[in-house]
Amino acid sequence: MLSLFDKQLLNRIQTGLPFDNRPFAVLAEKLGTDEATVIERLQWLKEHGYIRRVGPFFDSAKLGYTGTLVAVKVAAEKMKAVAESINRYPGVTHNYEREGRFNLWFALLSPNQAAQDKILQEVRCLNGVEQLISLPATKKFKVSVQFTL
Repeated sequence: MLSLFDKQLLNRIQTGLPFDNRPFAVLAEKLGTDEATVIERLQWLKEHGYIRRVGPFFDSAKLGYTGTLVAVKVAAEKMKAVAESINRYPGVTHNYEREGRFNLWFALLSPNQAAQDKILQEVRCLNGVEQLISLPATKKFKVSVQFTL
């Protein structure tokens, strides 16, 4: 069960992580505790599945990156191996198994089109991949969600 402190910490880090050399020390001061406690609680929250990651979101297009959503048809018995292989690419941000003909979907950010094409060709060649469709972003939508605990 989450403590009151855990809830306050989660509320703050969603959109208010300080841009500082020691962001957890700044956050600790705002929460009336010490840096070690903040780091310890964040580790605990991650280990117990309350948070997946702590880090910034960048406007990838402004940084010159190209993005695509990829639908893959994977042989059921190869699903785990294919998903693990795809997850090794640094630009893969999401990877989900889904029901339907295209049963594995992932989002890919690449520094340029050539890098994206290379990764997609490698994925097409993975054992178990039967078909792949790249669905490049044509319009960007950003949904900002903050949960108040």
